Amino acid sequence: MVQLGTGIGWRPEIAEAVEGMPGIDWVEVVAENVCPGHLPESLVRLRERGVTVVPHGVSLGLGGAERPDEGRLAALAERAETLRSPLVTEHIAFVRAGGPLTASSLIEAGHLLPVPRTRDALDVLCENVRIAQDALPVPLAVENIAALFSWPGEEMTEGQFLYELADRTGVRLLIDVANLHTNHVNRGEDPAEALAGLPLEAIAYVHVAGGFERDGVWHDSHAHPVPEPVLAVLTDLASRVSPPGVLLERDENFPEAEEMERELGAIRRAVEEGAGRREAGAAAVAGVRPEPRQGSLETARERLALAQTAVLSALVAGTPVPEGFDRVRMGVQARALAAKRADVVAKVAPELPVILGSGYRAAFLAYAQTQPMTGGYRRDALDFAEHVLAGRPEDASARRALREWWLERSGSRPRSHRPAVRLARATRRVLLRR
Repeated sequence: MVQLGTGIGWRPEIAEAVEGMPGIDWVEVVAENVCPGHLPESLVRLRERGVTVVPHGVSLGLGGAERPDEGRLAALAERAETLRSPLVTEHIAFVRAGGPLTASSLIEAGHLLPVPRTRDALDVLCENVRIAQDALPVPLAVENIAALFSWPGEEMTEGQFLYELADRTGVRLLIDVANLHTNHVNRGEDPAEALAGLPLEAIAYVHVAGGFERDGVWHDSHAHPVPEPVLAVLTDLASRVSPPGVLLERDENFPEAEEMERELGAIRRAVEEGAGRREAGAAAVAGVRPEPRQGSLETARERLALAQTAVLSALVAGTPVPEGFDRVRMGVQARALAAKRADVVAKVAPELPVILGSGYRAAFLAYAQTQPMTGGYRRDALDFAEHVLAGRPEDASARRALREWWLERSGSRPRSHRPAVRLARATRRVLLRR
């Protein structure tokens, strides 16, 4: 098992600060945010210094009903090879639903959503993980995610689910202690029980992050300081096993370098305290395996596809919430997904908030209530602009600017400055949509 040490999530906003931090053994980078042919100079310098770089995927959707996309797997493999990484990581989550298994349109969540802890979901996940392992040049580790809602009729605890997954596939586990705390607040699950059920020898490394609580719901924001309860879960984990690596995640609202260094210091102390308890004789409790089940994997995929499509459609397309789900929590999740879409679209298409001004966010949230994302955030930005134009904004200057922006980006080729060519292309697009 690779010994990673103490690390931090590399982000462009804190690249310079990360390079100057003492005691950083490794960094993790969001795989989809780097291009193998044009690596950021900061990552190149870190790698040349001997700092390990691990790509962390967010879009594979291993917990979805469909088999992993070959193109996404190839892209993740390419990043691992380019970065000379000892492993790659992804999530135990689904991020899209619909498609051929349900004879419906494919829709995207734009975020990580929890899989049901059922035998159907476990069987599908195990095969998807094996497919991914076969396609990747280095070992794979998968992460437990935070959840705002629970699936009704679950058949296993998180510890049992992860234990069986690791036992059947040999996959490594990326344990996020902040997500264990999130599930404690939101779903009443005891982090100690989850840790007691894990195959500790399968842990590849550990994530630590901050969040906040609002109206009894914990939001795993990655934009706030790491709280004491999360550090306590880390100490508990370290009292059971020596984690090969521990990493601080921060995605937004970046503090000064000194504050991040203090958080890293608190993380190191929590691990040291756990090690002291372990040496004093604290014992881990072995996990309990659920009984294996016989049945058709294709049938399991179909059942899972229908269930996930119904849930995702309720969250992003305004369809009724399926029976057995907490409607309040589903509402919280739906609003969180829409807010994230609005934020990310504003980043990938920063002209839109400028053109629409203070009305951008309200307009996007209204659009997101019934218009699911179907092709990623850049496509979402174009679809949103087209949606707004169809409603003919009252502000004529904003309408002209938005139309100009949409025409410039909606074609497969750069827009010509010749009026006749522009008119022909615009007419063709209108005819094709009819």
